[in-house]
Amino acid sequence: MSRLSLNTATTKHATLAEACDAAATAGLGAVGPWRDRVQEVGAEKAARIVAEAGLRVSSLCRGGFLTAADAAGAAAALEDNRLAIREAATLGTHELILVVGGLPAATAPGGPARPYPPRPSAVGASRTADHVGASRTADHVGTSRTADHVGTSRTADHVGTSRTADHVGTSRTADHVGTSRTADHVGTSRTADHVGLSAAGTPVAGAPAAGTSVAGTSVASADRARDLVATRQRVADRIGELAPYAAEHGVRLVLEPLHPLFAADRAVVSTLGQALDLAAPFDPDVVGVVVDTYHVWWDPDLRTQVARAGAEGRLASYQVCDWVLPLAAEPLNSRGHVGDGYVDFATITRWVAEAGYTGDVEVEIFNEEIWARPPAETVATLADRYARHVLPYL
Repeated sequence: MSRLSLNTATTKHATLAEACDAAATAGLGAVGPWRDRVQEVGAEKAARIVAEAGLRVSSLCRGGFLTAADAAGAAAALEDNRLAIREAATLGTHELILVVGGLPAATAPGGPARPYPPRPSAVGASRTADHVGASRTADHVGTSRTADHVGTSRTADHVGTSRTADHVGTSRTADHVGTSRTADHVGTSRTADHVGLSAAGTPVAGAPAAGTSVAGTSVASADRARDLVATRQRVADRIGELAPYAAEHGVRLVLEPLHPLFAADRAVVSTLGQALDLAAPFDPDVVGVVVDTYHVWWDPDLRTQVARAGAEGRLASYQVCDWVLPLAAEPLNSRGHVGDGYVDFATITRWVAEAGYTGDVEVEIFNEEIWARPPAETVATLADRYARHVLPYL
C-alpha cells in the first residue's frame, strides 16, 4: 500500500487531520490534499499534520481555471495560481494539479451559459452611425453621398447611381465603390466581429469563415466567450506566465485533461494528447500531465499518449476511480469506487507502468453517497479495490 494515496476529495467532509488519520491507519503511504483542506489550517500547519501522520503529499489539487477573457479575471487567476504554487512548495510536493478552466460563457462550473451579447441592429453595419454598405434612406439607394457610405444597393430602384446623377459606381468624393478609406472589407463591420456577413447576416461569397485569418490578422468569433480556439490559446499563454514561477519554487504544473462532458464549464482540454501539446514547449520537470482514469478511459488514442507522456518524462500523476452510471444530477459527482463501473483498470494501469511511472496512485472520488460514509470505511474500501484491480498491474 506504500504507493496508494488518498485524495481528500474522496473524503470530502473530513478535515485534513481526519483524512490523514484514516489513510495512515489503513497503511497508505500518502495523501493528495485539496486546497480547501490546506487553507482551513494554513499550508505550514497542513505540512506538519501530514508529516506527523507518517505520510507524504502526492500532489496538491488544484490550480488552473486560466481562461478568463478579461484583464481583471486573468490577473486574479494568475495570482491564485501563484499562491497554489507556494502552497505546494510548503507542503513539500512537486506536483500541482491544474484543471485549466472552461469557456468564459459558463456562469459557473455546472451553471447555465451566459446569453449572447447584443448584436448590432444591422449585421454588417458599423458600430457608429455610418453604414458600411448600402445607405438605408430612400434618397440614397445606391452609392452614398459621402466617403462614409461605401457600396451600392441591389434594389430595383436606382441601381448604382444617386438621384442627382453622380458618376455611376462612385460617391461624390470619388472614393472607389466597394472599399472604405481604411480598406475595411465590404459587407463587414469595422471590427472583426462580423467578417464575411452581408447586411442581412448571410455569408458573403468568398469571405473567410469566423475564426480564420485575414492578411495575417486573427478574426474573432461572434462571441469571445464561446471562442474555444482563443480560450485554449489563453491557457497556453498563461501556462507560459506561470512556468518560471513554478520552476523557481520547485513545483511542476500538472495539466489534467477532463472528459469532454466538462469542456464547456471546467476544462477546454479534453484529451491527454492536448495536454501534452500544451506542455511541449516547457521543461518536463516544470510542466507535466496526469492520467485520471475517470476522464480519459474512453480515449481511443490513450495508449499512444500515455507512452508519449512517459517518453517525454511528463507523466507526473496517476489518479484512479471508476465511471459509473446512471450519471448523477451533477455529472461531476458520478465517480465510483474502482471496480464499480466501466473502466478497464488492468489495461490502463499496465500502460501507465509500461510508460515508466513509479509514483503514487491517488484515489479521487466525487460521489455524494461515498461522501456520506465514515472516512475510515471509505479508505478501507478503496484500499481493497486498489489491491484487487490496480496493484497487480503496476
